[in-house]
Amino acid sequence: MSDTDPLPESESLPTEPVIPATEAAAQTPQEKVRTFPTTPGVYLMKDAQGRVIYIGKAVNLKSRASSYFTQAAAVDRRTAELVTEIADIDFLDTDTEVDALLLEARLIKDTRPRFNSELKDDKTFPYLEITTREDFPRVEFTRTPQSKGTKLYGPFTNAKQLRGTITVLQKIFRFRNCSLDIEDGDEKWRWFRPCLLHSINQCTAPCNLRISKEDYRKDINKLKLFLDGKKDRLLNEMKKEMQAASEEKNYETAARLRDEIQLLDSLHERGNLEDHAQPEVFYIDPKKGMQGLKKVFQLPDLPRRIEGVDIAHLQGGETVASLVQFIDGLPFKHGYKRFKIRTVKGIDDYASIREVVSRRIRRLHQEGESFPDILLIDGGKGQLNAAMTAMQELGVDPPFTISLAKREEEVFVPGETEPRRLSRHSYGLRLLQYVRDESHRFAQHYHHLLRNKSHFDE
Repeated sequence: MSDTDPLPESESLPTEPVIPATEAAAQTPQEKVRTFPTTPGVYLMKDAQGRVIYIGKAVNLKSRASSYFTQAAAVDRRTAELVTEIADIDFLDTDTEVDALLLEARLIKDTRPRFNSELKDDKTFPYLEITTREDFPRVEFTRTPQSKGTKLYGPFTNAKQLRGTITVLQKIFRFRNCSLDIEDGDEKWRWFRPCLLHSINQCTAPCNLRISKEDYRKDINKLKLFLDGKKDRLLNEMKKEMQAASEEKNYETAARLRDEIQLLDSLHERGNLEDHAQPEVFYIDPKKGMQGLKKVFQLPDLPRRIEGVDIAHLQGGETVASLVQFIDGLPFKHGYKRFKIRTVKGIDDYASIREVVSRRIRRLHQEGESFPDILLIDGGKGQLNAAMTAMQELGVDPPFTISLAKREEEVFVPGETEPRRLSRHSYGLRLLQYVRDESHRFAQHYHHLLRNKSHFDE
Protein backbone atom coordinates (compact mmCIF):
# COMPACT_ATOMS: atom_id res chain seq x y z
CA MET A 1 0.00 0.00 0.00
CA SER A 2 1.34 3.36 -1.03
CA ASP A 3 1.34 6.43 1.16
CA THR A 4 -1.48 7.87 -0.98
CA ASP A 5 -3.76 4.84 -0.91
CA PRO A 6 -6.92 5.38 1.14
CA LEU A 7 -7.44 3.40 4.32
CA PRO A 8 -9.82 0.42 4.22
CA GLU A 9 -13.28 1.20 5.50
CA SER A 10 -12.79 -1.30 8.35
CA GLU A 11 -9.90 0.77 9.68
CA SER A 12 -10.42 4.04 11.47
CA LEU A 13 -7.97 6.70 12.49
CA PRO A 14 -6.94 6.58 16.17
CA THR A 15 -7.96 9.55 18.25
CA GLU A 16 -4.25 10.05 19.25
CA PRO A 17 -1.60 9.47 16.60
CA VAL A 18 0.77 6.63 17.35
CA ILE A 19 4.38 7.68 16.93
CA PRO A 20 6.67 4.94 15.61
CA ALA A 21 9.89 4.30 17.46
CA THR A 22 11.98 5.81 14.68
CA GLU A 23 9.85 8.93 14.73
CA ALA A 24 10.05 9.16 18.52
CA ALA A 25 13.79 9.06 18.30
CA ALA A 26 13.63 12.03 15.99
CA GLN A 27 12.12 14.24 18.67
CA THR A 28 13.88 17.55 19.02
CA PRO A 29 15.78 18.14 22.27
CA GLN A 30 13.24 20.82 23.18
CA GLU A 31 10.41 18.29 22.81
CA LYS A 32 12.34 15.56 24.57
CA VAL A 33 12.99 17.50 27.77
CA ARG A 34 9.22 17.83 28.28
CA THR A 35 9.18 14.09 28.97
CA PHE A 36 11.94 14.25 31.60
CA PRO A 37 11.06 13.38 35.20
CA THR A 38 10.91 16.01 37.94
CA THR A 39 13.41 14.08 40.08
CA PRO A 40 17.10 14.90 40.76
CA GLY A 41 19.63 13.68 38.24
CA VAL A 42 22.17 14.48 35.55
CA TYR A 43 21.44 15.55 31.97
CA LEU A 44 23.79 14.92 29.05
CA MET A 45 23.71 17.06 25.91
CA LYS A 46 25.03 15.56 22.67
CA ASP A 47 26.00 16.89 19.24
CA ALA A 48 25.04 15.48 15.83
CA GLN A 49 27.80 12.86 16.08
CA GLY A 50 26.47 11.59 19.39
CA ARG A 51 29.34 13.07 21.39
CA VAL A 52 28.56 14.43 24.86
CA ILE A 53 29.26 18.16 24.77
CA TYR A 54 27.85 19.22 28.14
CA ILE A 55 26.90 17.58 31.46
CA GLY A 56 24.87 19.26 34.15
CA LYS A 57 23.19 18.47 37.47
CA ALA A 58 19.61 19.22 38.36
CA VAL A 59 17.35 19.05 41.39
CA ASN A 60 14.44 18.88 38.93
CA LEU A 61 15.53 17.38 35.61
CA LYS A 62 12.53 18.56 33.60
CA SER A 63 12.66 22.12 34.86
CA ARG A 64 16.42 22.55 34.56
CA ALA A 65 16.80 20.97 31.11
CA SER A 66 13.83 22.93 29.76
CA SER A 67 15.40 26.21 30.89
CA TYR A 68 18.00 25.95 28.09
CA PHE A 69 15.31 26.34 25.46
CA THR A 70 13.68 29.55 26.71
CA GLN A 71 13.95 33.06 25.33
CA ALA A 72 15.81 34.17 28.45
CA ALA A 73 18.52 31.55 27.88
CA ALA A 74 18.99 32.68 24.28
CA VAL A 75 20.21 36.06 25.53
CA ASP A 76 23.27 34.48 27.14
CA ARG A 77 25.97 34.11 24.50
CA ARG A 78 27.54 30.94 25.86
CA THR A 79 24.19 29.22 26.41
CA ALA A 80 22.97 30.21 22.95
CA GLU A 81 26.12 28.75 21.42
CA LEU A 82 25.61 25.51 23.31
CA VAL A 83 21.95 25.16 22.32
CA THR A 84 22.72 25.50 18.61
CA GLU A 85 24.89 22.38 18.80
CA ILE A 86 22.48 20.21 20.82
CA ALA A 87 21.19 17.40 18.64
CA ASP A 88 20.05 15.12 21.43
CA ILE A 89 19.69 15.14 25.21
CA ASP A 90 19.51 12.29 27.73
CA PHE A 91 19.31 12.01 31.48
CA LEU A 92 20.32 9.78 34.37
CA ASP A 93 18.03 10.14 37.35
CA THR A 94 19.26 9.77 40.94
CA ASP A 95 17.67 9.37 44.34
CA THR A 96 19.00 12.61 45.82
CA GLU A 97 20.63 15.89 44.93
CA VAL A 98 23.78 14.70 46.66
CA ASP A 99 23.89 11.65 44.37
CA ALA A 100 23.37 13.91 41.36
CA LEU A 101 26.22 16.20 42.36
CA LEU A 102 28.63 13.28 42.80
CA LEU A 103 27.53 11.60 39.56
CA GLU A 104 28.00 14.86 37.64
CA ALA A 105 31.56 15.15 38.93
CA ARG A 106 32.42 11.56 37.98
CA LEU A 107 30.98 11.91 34.48
CA ILE A 108 32.72 15.22 33.79
CA LYS A 109 36.01 13.77 34.98
CA ASP A 110 35.63 10.74 32.71
CA THR A 111 34.31 12.40 29.53
CA ARG A 112 35.60 16.00 29.63
CA PRO A 113 32.77 17.51 27.56
CA ARG A 114 33.77 20.45 25.39
CA PHE A 115 31.31 22.91 26.95
CA ASN A 116 32.57 21.97 30.39
CA SER A 117 35.97 23.08 29.17
CA GLU A 118 36.42 25.54 32.00
CA LEU A 119 37.07 22.52 34.17
CA LYS A 120 40.30 21.78 32.34
CA ASP A 121 42.14 23.93 34.82
CA ASP A 122 41.74 21.56 37.76
CA LYS A 123 43.21 23.99 40.29
CA THR A 124 40.51 26.58 39.84
CA PHE A 125 37.55 24.32 40.53
CA PRO A 126 36.67 22.63 43.81
CA TYR A 127 37.31 19.05 44.81
CA LEU A 128 36.37 16.92 47.76
CA GLU A 129 39.67 15.64 49.12
CA ILE A 130 40.29 12.79 51.57
CA THR A 131 43.79 12.49 52.98
CA THR A 132 45.20 8.97 52.98
CA ARG A 133 48.51 9.19 54.85
CA GLU A 134 47.19 10.39 58.21
CA ASP A 135 46.16 8.30 61.18
CA PHE A 136 42.82 10.11 61.10
CA PRO A 137 42.12 11.18 57.49
CA ARG A 138 40.67 14.63 56.84
CA VAL A 139 37.78 15.32 54.49
CA GLU A 140 37.90 18.80 53.08
CA PHE A 141 36.97 21.22 50.34
CA THR A 142 39.93 22.29 48.21
CA ARG A 143 40.73 24.18 45.04
CA THR A 144 44.36 23.06 45.11
CA PRO A 145 44.25 19.27 45.12
CA GLN A 146 47.38 17.41 46.15
CA SER A 147 48.88 14.96 43.70
CA LYS A 148 49.95 12.50 46.42
CA GLY A 149 48.56 11.30 49.71
CA THR A 150 44.93 12.04 48.93
CA LYS A 151 41.89 10.57 47.25
CA LEU A 152 40.06 13.12 45.13
CA TYR A 153 36.43 13.42 44.07
CA GLY A 154 35.57 15.98 41.42
CA PRO A 155 35.99 18.46 39.90
CA PHE A 156 32.66 19.97 40.92
CA THR A 157 30.91 22.78 39.10
CA ASN A 158 29.46 24.57 42.12
CA ALA A 159 31.55 25.38 45.18
CA LYS A 160 28.59 26.32 47.37
CA GLN A 161 26.78 23.08 46.63
CA LEU A 162 29.93 21.07 47.33
CA ARG A 163 30.24 22.72 50.75
CA GLY A 164 26.58 21.88 51.37
CA THR A 165 27.22 18.27 50.36
CA ILE A 166 30.16 17.99 52.77
CA THR A 167 27.97 19.34 55.57
CA VAL A 168 25.24 16.79 54.83
CA LEU A 169 27.71 13.90 54.63
CA GLN A 170 29.40 14.99 57.85
CA LYS A 171 26.11 14.56 59.70
CA ILE A 172 26.11 10.91 58.63
CA PHE A 173 29.77 9.83 58.63
CA ARG A 174 31.02 12.27 61.33
CA PHE A 175 34.46 12.82 59.83
CA ARG A 176 36.82 15.66 60.73
CA ASN A 177 37.52 18.55 58.36
CA CYS A 178 39.99 20.46 60.53
CA SER A 179 43.70 20.90 59.76
CA LEU A 180 45.05 19.52 63.04
CA ASP A 181 48.01 17.12 62.84
CA ILE A 182 46.63 14.31 64.98
CA GLU A 183 48.75 11.23 65.66
CA ASP A 184 47.33 8.09 67.18
CA GLY A 185 48.80 7.40 70.61
CA ASP A 186 50.05 10.97 71.19
CA GLU A 187 48.76 11.49 74.73
CA LYS A 188 48.82 15.28 74.53
CA TRP A 189 45.65 15.14 72.44
CA ARG A 190 43.74 13.70 75.41
CA TRP A 191 43.84 17.21 76.88
CA PHE A 192 42.53 18.90 73.74
CA ARG A 193 38.99 20.28 73.77
CA PRO A 194 36.95 19.10 70.78
CA CYS A 195 35.21 21.70 68.67
CA LEU A 196 31.51 22.42 68.31
CA LEU A 197 31.05 19.71 65.67
CA HIS A 198 31.59 17.02 68.31
CA SER A 199 29.08 18.66 70.63
CA ILE A 200 26.39 18.48 67.93
CA ASN A 201 27.37 14.91 67.01
CA GLN A 202 28.85 15.70 63.61
CA CYS A 203 32.40 14.59 64.40
CA THR A 204 33.74 11.66 66.43
CA ALA A 205 36.50 13.88 67.92
CA PRO A 206 39.73 12.11 66.96
CA CYS A 207 41.39 15.35 68.19
CA ASN A 208 40.61 14.13 71.71
CA LEU A 209 41.30 10.46 70.89
CA ARG A 210 37.65 9.62 71.53
CA ILE A 211 37.67 7.15 68.65
CA SER A 212 40.28 4.60 67.70
CA LYS A 213 42.20 4.85 64.47
CA GLU A 214 40.63 1.60 63.29
CA ASP A 215 37.04 2.66 63.97
CA TYR A 216 37.60 6.06 62.41
CA ARG A 217 38.95 4.49 59.22
CA LYS A 218 35.87 2.26 59.05
CA ASP A 219 33.75 5.41 58.89
CA ILE A 220 35.99 6.86 56.18
CA ASN A 221 35.71 3.65 54.14
CA LYS A 222 31.91 3.91 54.37
CA LEU A 223 32.14 7.46 53.08
CA LYS A 224 34.29 6.34 50.15
CA LEU A 225 31.74 3.67 49.24
CA PHE A 226 29.03 6.30 49.12
CA LEU A 227 31.14 8.72 47.09
CA ASP A 228 31.98 5.95 44.64
CA GLY A 229 28.27 5.52 43.91
CA LYS A 230 27.88 2.29 45.91
CA LYS A 231 25.12 3.46 48.21
CA ASP A 232 23.09 0.24 48.00
CA ARG A 233 26.12 -1.88 48.85
CA LEU A 234 26.95 0.44 51.75
CA LEU A 235 23.42 0.23 53.14
CA ASN A 236 23.46 -3.57 52.94
CA GLU A 237 26.81 -3.73 54.78
CA MET A 238 25.60 -1.32 57.46
CA LYS A 239 22.38 -3.29 58.00
CA LYS A 240 24.40 -6.50 58.44
CA GLU A 241 26.72 -4.71 60.86
CA MET A 242 23.72 -3.36 62.80
CA GLN A 243 22.18 -6.84 63.03
CA ALA A 244 25.45 -8.33 64.26
CA ALA A 245 25.84 -5.62 66.89
CA SER A 246 22.28 -6.22 68.07
CA GLU A 247 22.83 -9.98 68.37
CA GLU A 248 25.98 -9.32 70.40
CA LYS A 249 23.88 -7.01 72.65
CA ASN A 250 26.04 -4.06 71.66
CA TYR A 251 22.98 -1.87 71.59
CA GLU A 252 24.78 1.47 71.51
CA THR A 253 26.59 0.55 68.28
CA ALA A 254 23.41 -0.89 66.80
CA ALA A 255 21.48 2.30 67.57
CA ARG A 256 24.18 4.48 66.00
CA LEU A 257 24.17 2.38 62.82
CA ARG A 258 20.37 2.50 62.73
CA ASP A 259 20.45 6.31 62.86
CA GLU A 260 23.10 6.49 60.12
CA ILE A 261 21.06 4.18 57.87
CA GLN A 262 17.99 6.34 58.39
CA LEU A 263 19.97 9.47 57.48
CA LEU A 264 21.25 7.85 54.28
CA ASP A 265 17.76 6.73 53.35
CA SER A 266 16.34 10.20 53.98
CA LEU A 267 18.89 12.21 52.01
CA HIS A 268 16.23 13.14 49.51
CA GLU A 269 14.30 14.83 52.31
CA ARG A 270 17.09 17.17 53.31
CA GLY A 271 16.12 20.00 50.96
CA ASN A 272 18.28 22.24 48.86
CA LEU A 273 22.01 21.87 49.48
CA GLU A 274 22.41 25.60 49.34
CA ASP A 275 20.27 25.88 52.44
CA HIS A 276 22.71 23.91 54.57
CA ALA A 277 24.82 26.14 56.74
CA GLN A 278 27.90 24.86 58.49
CA PRO A 279 27.88 25.82 62.17
CA GLU A 280 30.73 27.97 63.39
CA VAL A 281 33.52 25.66 64.45
CA PHE A 282 35.76 26.84 67.24
CA TYR A 283 38.87 24.73 66.97
CA ILE A 284 42.44 25.80 67.42
CA ASP A 285 45.42 24.75 65.39
CA PRO A 286 48.01 24.83 68.22
CA LYS A 287 51.00 25.58 66.00
CA LYS A 288 49.27 28.36 64.08
CA GLY A 289 47.96 29.81 67.34
CA MET A 290 51.43 30.06 68.89
CA GLN A 291 52.94 31.40 65.67
CA GLY A 292 50.20 34.02 65.49
CA LEU A 293 50.84 35.23 69.04
CA LYS A 294 54.60 35.35 68.45
CA LYS A 295 54.07 37.52 65.39
CA VAL A 296 51.40 39.85 66.81
CA PHE A 297 53.26 40.59 70.03
CA GLN A 298 56.76 40.32 68.54
CA LEU A 299 57.84 37.72 71.07
CA PRO A 300 61.41 36.39 70.87
CA ASP A 301 60.24 32.76 70.95
CA LEU A 302 57.11 30.71 70.46
CA PRO A 303 54.88 31.03 73.56
CA ARG A 304 54.95 27.33 74.39
CA ARG A 305 53.60 27.77 77.92
CA ILE A 306 50.56 29.97 78.52
CA GLU A 307 48.76 30.39 81.85
CA GLY A 308 45.30 31.89 82.22
CA VAL A 309 43.73 33.39 85.36
CA ASP A 310 40.05 34.07 86.11
CA ILE A 311 37.89 34.99 89.11
CA ALA A 312 34.45 33.61 90.01
CA HIS A 313 32.05 34.63 92.78
CA LEU A 314 28.38 34.85 93.61
CA GLN A 315 27.32 38.27 94.91
CA GLY A 316 30.61 38.66 96.68
CA GLY A 317 30.46 35.30 98.38
CA GLU A 318 32.70 32.28 97.96
CA THR A 319 35.18 34.05 95.67
CA VAL A 320 37.59 31.67 93.98
CA ALA A 321 40.21 31.82 91.27
CA SER A 322 41.40 29.41 88.64
CA LEU A 323 44.69 29.02 86.83
CA VAL A 324 44.88 26.90 83.70
CA GLN A 325 48.02 25.93 81.88
CA PHE A 326 48.49 25.36 78.16
CA ILE A 327 51.61 23.72 76.74
CA ASP A 328 52.28 23.90 73.01
CA GLY A 329 48.79 25.31 72.49
CA LEU A 330 47.00 22.43 74.26
CA PRO A 331 45.47 22.26 77.75
CA PHE A 332 47.78 20.64 80.31
CA LYS A 333 45.30 19.69 83.01
CA HIS A 334 47.95 18.43 85.43
CA GLY A 335 49.04 22.06 85.65
CA TYR A 336 45.59 23.44 86.57
CA LYS A 337 45.34 25.19 89.97
CA ARG A 338 42.45 26.34 92.18
CA PHE A 339 42.60 29.15 94.72
CA LYS A 340 40.26 30.24 97.49
CA ILE A 341 40.62 33.98 97.90
CA ARG A 342 41.79 34.69 101.47
CA THR A 343 42.37 38.42 101.81
CA VAL A 344 39.44 39.95 99.95
CA LYS A 345 35.99 40.58 101.39
CA GLY A 346 33.02 41.31 99.17
CA ILE A 347 33.22 41.94 95.43
CA ASP A 348 36.64 43.19 94.37
CA ASP A 349 37.93 41.53 91.21
CA TYR A 350 41.02 43.73 91.09
CA ALA A 351 42.11 42.78 94.60
CA SER A 352 41.32 39.11 93.91
CA ILE A 353 43.44 39.15 90.76
CA ARG A 354 46.25 40.82 92.70
CA GLU A 355 46.14 38.09 95.35
CA VAL A 356 46.11 35.08 93.06
CA VAL A 357 48.82 36.45 90.72
CA SER A 358 50.97 37.30 93.72
CA ARG A 359 50.59 33.80 95.16
CA ARG A 360 51.32 32.10 91.84
CA ILE A 361 54.36 34.18 90.85
CA ARG A 362 55.80 34.13 94.40
CA ARG A 363 55.67 30.34 94.48
CA LEU A 364 57.31 29.97 91.06
CA HIS A 365 60.02 32.43 92.10
CA GLN A 366 60.68 30.75 95.45
CA GLU A 367 60.89 27.28 93.91
CA GLY A 368 63.16 28.43 91.12
CA GLU A 369 60.68 27.49 88.38
CA SER A 370 60.35 29.35 85.11
CA PHE A 371 57.57 31.84 84.51
CA PRO A 372 55.03 31.21 81.73
CA ASP A 373 55.75 32.65 78.29
CA ILE A 374 52.37 34.43 78.46
CA LEU A 375 50.25 35.18 81.52
CA LEU A 376 46.67 35.87 80.38
CA ILE A 377 44.24 37.66 82.67
CA ASP A 378 40.51 37.45 82.04
CA GLY A 379 39.31 41.06 82.04
CA GLY A 380 40.15 44.56 80.90
CA LYS A 381 42.73 47.20 81.70
CA GLY A 382 41.87 47.27 85.42
CA GLN A 383 42.48 43.54 85.85
CA LEU A 384 45.74 43.79 83.91
CA ASN A 385 46.98 46.67 86.10
CA ALA A 386 46.12 44.66 89.22
CA ALA A 387 48.24 41.73 87.99
CA MET A 388 51.17 43.99 87.10
CA THR A 389 50.97 45.69 90.52
CA ALA A 390 51.19 42.31 92.24
CA MET A 391 54.39 41.41 90.40
CA GLN A 392 55.92 44.85 90.98
CA GLU A 393 55.32 44.45 94.71
CA LEU A 394 57.18 41.13 94.60
CA GLY A 395 60.13 42.81 92.88
CA VAL A 396 60.32 40.22 90.07
CA ASP A 397 60.81 40.62 86.37
CA PRO A 398 57.27 39.74 85.19
CA PRO A 399 56.47 37.42 82.30
CA PHE A 400 54.74 38.83 79.24
CA THR A 401 51.30 39.61 80.68
CA ILE A 402 48.13 40.64 78.82
CA SER A 403 44.39 40.68 79.46
CA LEU A 404 41.48 39.77 77.19
CA ALA A 405 38.13 41.52 77.64
CA LYS A 406 35.04 39.47 76.77
CA ARG A 407 32.67 42.08 75.35
CA GLU A 408 34.76 43.39 72.44
CA GLU A 409 37.51 40.74 72.59
CA GLU A 410 40.07 43.49 73.09
CA VAL A 411 43.62 42.67 74.17
CA PHE A 412 45.27 45.00 76.71
CA VAL A 413 49.07 45.17 76.78
CA PRO A 414 51.14 46.87 79.54
CA GLY A 415 52.38 50.31 78.52
CA GLU A 416 49.86 50.70 75.69
CA THR A 417 47.04 53.22 76.18
CA GLU A 418 44.72 51.67 73.61
CA PRO A 419 43.69 48.02 73.41
CA ARG A 420 44.59 45.87 70.44
CA ARG A 421 41.84 44.45 68.28
CA LEU A 422 43.02 41.30 66.60
CA SER A 423 41.23 39.82 63.62
CA ARG A 424 38.29 37.66 64.66
CA HIS A 425 39.69 34.96 62.40
CA SER A 426 43.20 35.22 63.86
CA TYR A 427 44.61 31.93 65.14
CA GLY A 428 46.39 33.91 67.85
CA LEU A 429 43.13 35.43 69.12
CA ARG A 430 41.40 32.05 68.98
CA LEU A 431 44.11 30.53 71.15
CA LEU A 432 43.78 33.35 73.68
CA GLN A 433 39.99 32.87 73.69
CA TYR A 434 40.50 29.16 74.24
CA VAL A 435 42.73 29.81 77.27
CA ARG A 436 40.40 32.49 78.62
CA ASP A 437 37.26 30.37 78.21
CA GLU A 438 38.94 27.34 79.79
CA SER A 439 40.06 29.37 82.83
CA HIS A 440 36.51 30.74 83.15
CA ARG A 441 35.00 27.25 82.95
CA PHE A 442 37.44 25.90 85.53
CA ALA A 443 36.80 28.80 87.94
CA GLN A 444 33.03 28.43 87.62
CA HIS A 445 33.26 24.70 88.22
CA TYR A 446 35.28 25.18 91.40
CA HIS A 447 32.98 27.95 92.58
CA HIS A 448 29.89 25.76 92.20
CA LEU A 449 31.59 22.91 94.08
CA LEU A 450 32.31 25.17 97.01
CA ARG A 451 28.89 26.80 96.95
CA ASN A 452 27.24 23.40 97.24
CA LYS A 453 29.20 22.50 100.37
CA SER A 454 28.08 23.45 103.83
CA HIS A 455 31.51 24.85 104.63
CA PHE A 456 34.92 25.35 103.05
CA ASP A 457 37.66 22.81 103.54
CA GLU A 458 40.70 24.38 105.08
